[in-house]
Amino acid sequence: MVYRKITLLAALLVFNLMLAQNQTSCKCCSDNHRAFDFWIGDWTVANAKDGSPAGTSKISQVEGGCVIRENWTSAKSGFTGTSLNFYNATDKQWEQLWLDNTGAYLKLKGKRDGNQMILSSDPVAKDDGTTYVNRITWTTNEDGTVRQLWEILQGGEVVNTAFDGIYSKTK
Repeated sequence: MVYRKITLLAALLVFNLMLAQNQTSCKCCSDNHRAFDFWIGDWTVANAKDGSPAGTSKISQVEGGCVIRENWTSAKSGFTGTSLNFYNATDKQWEQLWLDNTGAYLKLKGKRDGNQMILSSDPVAKDDGTTYVNRITWTTNEDGTVRQLWEILQGGEVVNTAFDGIYSKTK
């Protein structure tokens, strides 16, 4: 009887140590780190305006779940791009770095608000001295799709829509 109790206590101790180790080793398991997980998956993307194909996007967790990587392929013109998305715990915000095969890049930062992830660039100066801000909003829809709306703002007002797409999961 004593042997069984000792064995049971030892097993419980080992289990608790393993559980504690797993909890402390997960650096990116907070709710804030998981706030963009709704975007993870394989997607076909259609233009919101007319439903025409816009492209495909594979969104996956990498680096032990600390980074969300997007691999985008346009439906036309051979355009591709990649974004790296992560929660910056120091600044308490999400950040994205977009890079594409034309050499362009875009840096965004922001946070989740309800069913939306809203990321914006710092002001960008145009040749004429005016500035604009890129704002991209990802909205989770009740039907499982995600809307990505990329707007250009001047003086806080939307002056252009660069992209408006609906992501539908393929898997």
